[in-house]
Amino acid sequence: MKNAASPSLLPLLFVVAIVGLNLRPFITAVGPLAGDIHTQTGLGLQGMSLLTMVPMVLMGVVAFVGPSLQNALGARRLILAALAILGIGSLLRFFSATGWQLVGTAAVIGFGVAIIQAVFPGVIKRIFPARVAAVMGLYSSMLMGGGALGAKAAPVVAEAAGTWHAGLAWLAIPAVIALVLAAFYLPADDRRTSGGNVTAHLLRRPRAWLLMACFGLVNGGYSSAVAWLSPYYQAQGWSGAATGNLLAVMAICQATFALVLPLLIGREGDRRPWLWLTLVFQATGFAGLAFWPQLTPFAWAGLVGAGLGGCFALSLVVALDHLSDAGHAGALSALMQGGGFLIAAVPPWIVAVLHDLTGGFQAGWLLHLTCVVIVVALVQRLASHSYHKVMPPMHQVLATDQDGSAHSSP
Repeated sequence: MKNAASPSLLPLLFVVAIVGLNLRPFITAVGPLAGDIHTQTGLGLQGMSLLTMVPMVLMGVVAFVGPSLQNALGARRLILAALAILGIGSLLRFFSATGWQLVGTAAVIGFGVAIIQAVFPGVIKRIFPARVAAVMGLYSSMLMGGGALGAKAAPVVAEAAGTWHAGLAWLAIPAVIALVLAAFYLPADDRRTSGGNVTAHLLRRPRAWLLMACFGLVNGGYSSAVAWLSPYYQAQGWSGAATGNLLAVMAICQATFALVLPLLIGREGDRRPWLWLTLVFQATGFAGLAFWPQLTPFAWAGLVGAGLGGCFALSLVVALDHLSDAGHAGALSALMQGGGFLIAAVPPWIVAVLHDLTGGFQAGWLLHLTCVVIVVALVQRLASHSYHKVMPPMHQVLATDQDGSAHSSP
C-alpha cells in the first residue's frame, strides 16, 4: 500500500473531502430559512423537526444493512448511487410546494447520505490503512464544514433568487461534482465481505451497543442544535442571516476540531482524555445556551460545535480502532452510526415538545447537558487495552462458528 500522501492518492483525498462536504448542508440550510418555510408551508415546530428527524432515522436504519448491501453490490457502486440520490433529492426541493413534500425530499436525501455514512469509513480504512485517524479527521471536518456551507449559503442564495426553495435546491450542484470525481477516482472494491454474518456477530457484543449509545447521545445534541439554534435566536429578535452566521460558526468549529484532534491523538493510544475534552466543550456550550444565551452567543455555539465535531471524528476512530480488518471495522462503524443515529433522530422532536410545554428552548438545552454527563461516565469503559478482549478479531469468531456448524452437520 502506498503512503497516503503519495501523488497517486492525492485525488482520493480530494474525493474524501468532497464526499464529506455533501453530507450535512441539507440539514443545516433549513434553520436560517425556518421562518420563510413556516410562513409558506405552515409547518410548525414539530413538523419542522421532521426535516432533521426523518434523515437521522434513515441514517440509523440503513447503517444496519449497510455491510450487507456492500457485500452484495460493492462499496464503489453504492457510493456512486448514493451521491446520485443525494443530488436528485436536493433538486426536488426546488419544486416542493408543501411541508410534507419538503419532508419527503429530506427522506430521499437522508437515504443517500445514510448509504455513504455506512460504507465510507470502511473504504477509508482500506485505502489509507496507515493514516486512518488523519483521513477520518479530514472526512469528518469536511462533513462539518459542509454544515457551515449550508447554514451560511442558504439565506444568501435564497435572497438572491427570491425564494427559499433555491436556498435548499442549489446543493444539488456539489452533489453532482462529488459524483463525477468519485466516478473517476474511487477505486474498485478489492473483495467482498461477509457483511451480514459480521453484523450479526457484532450485535452480540456489548461493546457495539456501548458505542451506539455514546454516539447517539452526543449526536442528538447535533441534530437539536442544527434544528433549533436558529429558531432559538430568531425568537429573541435575530434575523435569519444572523442566525445563519451563528450556525456557520458552530459548523466551522466542528470542522476545525474534527480535523485537528485526530491529528493530535496519534495512530494508537487511549482516546478517552480527548473524548472527555470534547464533552467538556459541549457541556459548557449547552449550559451557556440554557442559562446565559445573550452573554456570548457565538462562543456558546463555537464550544458546542468544537465538542460535537471533535467527538464525532474521535468516535469514528475509536470504532475503527477496535478491529484490524477494514471490512469488519467498517461494519462496526456502520453499526455504531446505525444505532447512534436512531437515538439522535429523536431529540429534535423532544425539544419541540418541551418547547410547546414550557414556552422556550431552555429545557431542551438542559436535556442535552444531561446527555453529555451520561456519556462522560460511559466513555470510562472505552480504554484502548480493552479492545481485543471485548471485540476479538471477527475472522476468528466466524471461523469458530463455521467449524461448529460443520461438526454439527449430519
